[in-house]
Amino acid sequence: MPRSAFRFWFTIIVIPSLFVVGALGYLAWRQSVSGVRASFSPPPKWIGVKTPLVVDLRAARGGIRSVEIRLRQGSSKVVITKQAFEGPPASEQRVELQVAGGTLGLREGAATLEVLARDGFWRPIRVDDRPVLTAQVNLDFAPPSLEIVGATRYWAQGGGGLVVLRSKGASRVVVNVGNLAFPAYPVGSPESNLFVDLVALPWNYQGAPLTAVAQDEAGNSTTRAVSIEVKPRRFKTDTIEIKDDFLERKLPELLPERGGAIPQAELLPAFLTVNRDRRKQAEDTKRMLAAKTQPRPLWDGAFVQPRNTKVFSNFAETRTYRYHGQDVDTQIHFGYDLAAVRHGPVPAANSGVVVFAGPLSIYGNAVVVDHGSRPSTATCRPSTSRRATRSPRGRSSARVGAPASPWAIICTTRY
Repeated sequence: MPRSAFRFWFTIIVIPSLFVVGALGYLAWRQSVSGVRASFSPPPKWIGVKTPLVVDLRAARGGIRSVEIRLRQGSSKVVITKQAFEGPPASEQRVELQVAGGTLGLREGAATLEVLARDGFWRPIRVDDRPVLTAQVNLDFAPPSLEIVGATRYWAQGGGGLVVLRSKGASRVVVNVGNLAFPAYPVGSPESNLFVDLVALPWNYQGAPLTAVAQDEAGNSTTRAVSIEVKPRRFKTDTIEIKDDFLERKLPELLPERGGAIPQAELLPAFLTVNRDRRKQAEDTKRMLAAKTQPRPLWDGAFVQPRNTKVFSNFAETRTYRYHGQDVDTQIHFGYDLAAVRHGPVPAANSGVVVFAGPLSIYGNAVVVDHGSRPSTATCRPSTSRRATRSPRGRSSARVGAPASPWAIICTTRY
């Protein structure tokens, strides 16, 4: 074949073929790039009168341009929200909204929640009406019933009371004191729909209303006011002088990471670390343990104070700490300190389950007993402790440490 003919056919066939193959490959690559991916956080199971919904969107290329969230029930389709994202393309977006299910014109029952999203990446073929995420949900717009059966009439500031409720269709029943929530627990037969709640008033209670709330799985809720009378109360104050010899002796025990004796110039900062940070850590641990309480009462009868002990420090005392003649810190004492003799038995205040035994920050060695339905007690600074699954009332769970050392009974419901 003459060279001129070869060049002709190469120009006419091969080069255009290579161009076509390259173009098809490029288009195929663009078409293969995955579109927007979506996920619910957390996945919804119910849609109620007011149900929070969070959708996370991620785009591989081109950024997220728009999103539509809708509900489909049979032949009916209702758009919940439709949003376009302006500005520089972002590969991630979070959509947070509250679905007012009762206003959508759909009936109670099964439905499909759909998410449609579009990125800014060009593809030869686009199918924008295809959901990128679906979830089967149940529509429920009827709130649970709630009745206040009874409640303690007179409450003391820094004390507590009992609230009995009846609720049908609720997955969670709580009594709120301001921004504090106290979960109620079922009692009696399931048919009775009865709940009981041991509620604590904070030591610094300022008259926040008590409200009972019943909520179902769809987020529908019913609220009732709890009528009580609160007796104001004054708590003691105390001033504690901090001496160098005390700090030199105790701080190495409470701050073992310092590796021994603490220089005199660092005693005050070290004390403040213990009295503020470590105290807060201990309180957080007690609240965490109390939050995992058994959902039924484990106690039997009245709580008992051990024999041969004397209260020498009361609950909610305001303590001012003085060092070298200056006020350096103020803290609230959340417990009762009892004086006891060395190696004396420390009986459990009531029946329960030991949920913690070991060092508890500023309290030293501690044994925490969960008595069920939230009350729990902590025995602090014992020389020995007993790890047990059950602790009957009056049975020794520890022994007192140093001579005349205090051990505290601390109610870990949130006062």
